[in-house]
Amino acid sequence: MSDNKKIKWYMLCFMTFSTLWGFGNVSNGFMYFNGPQVIISWIGMFILYFIPYALMVGELGSTFKSEGGGVTSWIKGTSVAKAAYFAGWTYWAVHVSYIASKGSGGLKALSWMVFGNAETYDSFPTLAVQLATLAVFLFFCWVASRGLNPLKKLATIAGSSMFVMSLLYILMMFAAPAINPNGGYVSADWSLSNLIPNIDITFITNLSILVFAVGGIEKISPYVNKVDGNPARQFPKAIIVTVIMVLVCALLGTIAMSMMFDVADVNANFKSYVANGSYWAFQKLGNYYGVGNLLMIIYAACNAIGQFSTLVVSIDAPLRMLLGDENSRQFVPKGLLKQNDKGAYINGIKMVAVLSGAIILAQIVVPGAAAVLTQLNKLNSVCMPLRYLWVFVAYFLLKKAGDKFNPEYKFVKGRTLGMVLGAWCFFVTLFCCITGMYSDDPFTMVLNIVTPVALTLLGFILPQIRKSQDAKELASGSAE
Repeated sequence: MSDNKKIKWYMLCFMTFSTLWGFGNVSNGFMYFNGPQVIISWIGMFILYFIPYALMVGELGSTFKSEGGGVTSWIKGTSVAKAAYFAGWTYWAVHVSYIASKGSGGLKALSWMVFGNAETYDSFPTLAVQLATLAVFLFFCWVASRGLNPLKKLATIAGSSMFVMSLLYILMMFAAPAINPNGGYVSADWSLSNLIPNIDITFITNLSILVFAVGGIEKISPYVNKVDGNPARQFPKAIIVTVIMVLVCALLGTIAMSMMFDVADVNANFKSYVANGSYWAFQKLGNYYGVGNLLMIIYAACNAIGQFSTLVVSIDAPLRMLLGDENSRQFVPKGLLKQNDKGAYINGIKMVAVLSGAIILAQIVVPGAAAVLTQLNKLNSVCMPLRYLWVFVAYFLLKKAGDKFNPEYKFVKGRTLGMVLGAWCFFVTLFCCITGMYSDDPFTMVLNIVTPVALTLLGFILPQIRKSQDAKELASGSAE
């Protein structure tokens, strides 16, 4: 590869950082973990989980540098084709709940842009909100079916702008007391005793929120061997610096929010804060600087564009990865492989519409729009990290294979240590997903359990349907 196509390690840092991090991670951590207490939780999650996870991705990406399928390719390279299918299926299936949340998130952002408050949207009947969400979702399913994907570029632009807004929030919030000393800031308790989290059932069942926040770094695996210089030195350097950047933003963002919100008020109005906290944050910030709702409107506009464009990308891209992969196609019913004249997997999109639409309609019984968003937030934290499990399976199998593979970059050289670390991250992820299913609300708990279980069962059923189809074709061919 020529030098002008190489990526400097610090450029990889920014690419990774902007992919991983956003303001929602800061606000969710603050809301779910008693404000400042999340600081120790963040540090623990980074040291015990995120750093080894990121460096495992580096070794896997270096090992399979010529493969473009990501986790699916890693599983195929270390196991068998059917396991690769299940990896691809999991990556697609977890997006079902994610897709269901994007319409709600987009409508919420539009409501803040138009009305400038939380109360208007939250006062709408749940039936009306969910029917509107369903209509938006079905419209974007149609957009995806027409091959109209210019919104992919909008998703990138919106993601970058949200990244900038999250950094801007931290800088402006720390500068606010000097510019407006009488802004009415909250004085948080920073004593060590107050920072130590209370390890109870609530803490344990919310850990999936933090796992969800730091996951997804496997997206950068194609760049491992494109780093300028020696990948064995430059890639881990980029990852460690990225981890430090993310941790600093998590900590500074938490401190900034602690200057703005009283934890007691957050806990007393938890669902409202989860649904509206990020908008209130930018609204307050605008008031500190005397610009009213301007910053909130900019944030809401970026969020609305991001939510709707991500909705289209999430309908289209994971489906193409699953149905377009040769390892997976042989296990999928032939009807799902049908493409229209635009190249879209039309029956696959219909399957998405049925599954994600079912989640949207099921939430008609939830009392209040804020409760719907809170419920979807937790459901995503349970489902989305399930795809990370395959990263750790692939790493475990890679180290188990011993000298069969010889990547340029190795996280750890020891075979046994590598297997232990892969198993550790696997069980941490699985533990957080399973405990995250718990809720004191019966309907929420049922949804958290039924959704991943139903999608997993469907993943087992489809190969059986394809096997039956192939058997019938074979029998028909033999009869002729």
